[in-house]
Amino acid sequence: MAVSLSIIIVSYNVRYFLEQCLLSVRRAAKGIATEVIVVDNASDDDTCSFLPSRFPEVQFIASGANLGFAKACNLGCRQASGNYILYLNPDTLLAEDSLHQVLHFIQATPDAGAVGVHMIDGSGRYLPESKRGLPTALTSLFKLCGLARCFPHSRVFGRYYLGHLSPQQSHAVEVLAGAFMLLPRAVHEKVGGFDDAFFMYGEDIDLSYRILQAGYRNYYFAGTTIIHFKGESTRRNTARHVHTFYRAMDVFVRKHYHGLNAVLLRSAIWCRAAALLAAGVVVRKRCARQPSTDLPIAVYAHANSFAIIAGTYQQQGIAVIRLGQLAEARMLAPGQLLVLSTCCLTLQQYMQWIQTQPAGRPYLFYQPGSTALIGSARAQQNGLVWPLQPTANPSSTPFGIVN
Repeated sequence: MAVSLSIIIVSYNVRYFLEQCLLSVRRAAKGIATEVIVVDNASDDDTCSFLPSRFPEVQFIASGANLGFAKACNLGCRQASGNYILYLNPDTLLAEDSLHQVLHFIQATPDAGAVGVHMIDGSGRYLPESKRGLPTALTSLFKLCGLARCFPHSRVFGRYYLGHLSPQQSHAVEVLAGAFMLLPRAVHEKVGGFDDAFFMYGEDIDLSYRILQAGYRNYYFAGTTIIHFKGESTRRNTARHVHTFYRAMDVFVRKHYHGLNAVLLRSAIWCRAAALLAAGVVVRKRCARQPSTDLPIAVYAHANSFAIIAGTYQQQGIAVIRLGQLAEARMLAPGQLLVLSTCCLTLQQYMQWIQTQPAGRPYLFYQPGSTALIGSARAQQNGLVWPLQPTANPSSTPFGIVN
């Protein structure tokens, strides 16, 4: 059978996030002739020994070194044979209808060079990088100096994230996020893949720009939602992260801008990076992969559970809305976590629900078949992943952890 869709995922030390992602891809790809290619950038978390047996339908490529995002994507794409290419981050979750919806949209839109989707983070907040404008000199300066943040919905000052365009409606936009970027193979072959000069960050802006230059349009599609655990699978706010991010912006400017605009933009980029470091905003944060022993917590995950929602117990009651059939609950002391296990949910239903919750609420997430809980930094204090261990009574409670 001819492959319709090739999904390229690059991973680096995110095996539990990748496991969750592949489980969601498996469901979303039903009814579509799909191949999934994972390029692992020399992870030291046993990704290539742990996951292949759990996902025999996935082609795993061990790069042997950390090639960076752009070069690893290109390596995976050379093995792809689908009519459409989807670049997908490993810390994403697709709704059951995501692939069907976005393929239908791009097939019905002849001038589409690439399509991105409505993205939310793990706590349900809309991610503004789902749609962006080109970083022109003025747009970039407005963002770097903070005017874009002060006037996020302005057509002039907020153009970096196109804040004047409703995220609830589909639009032709200029820049899409590399976390989810779908291209027809014909377009990909015409414009080329990602530029290897970008190690990480900026490569999606560059590719989006080249698609526009080739005469196509980029579309933000609001008809489906995905979760992107943005910033929770990598160590951000470190000196290394700042250097990598702003170096990528510098590469883009040197490639596409010239003269005074280039000088001004490059100066603004490195002044911004220096200001972050000098102000002490950038600190090396611990990102331990084990649960904190300082926070007692009881977690129960049933085989037919789909999600685990965590909230805080306050004097006035429970700060978590009951969702679905309550399977297990353990109430701890006031201010500590209460964990509810919910049943019979689809990912699409979960995404709809989480967007109705107050921003910043602690959360934990679980899928049937996965071997870890994914949570917010606030929920887990100093960790984002909790591996699950078999319990004494696997028939009723197959996995659980108790600290």
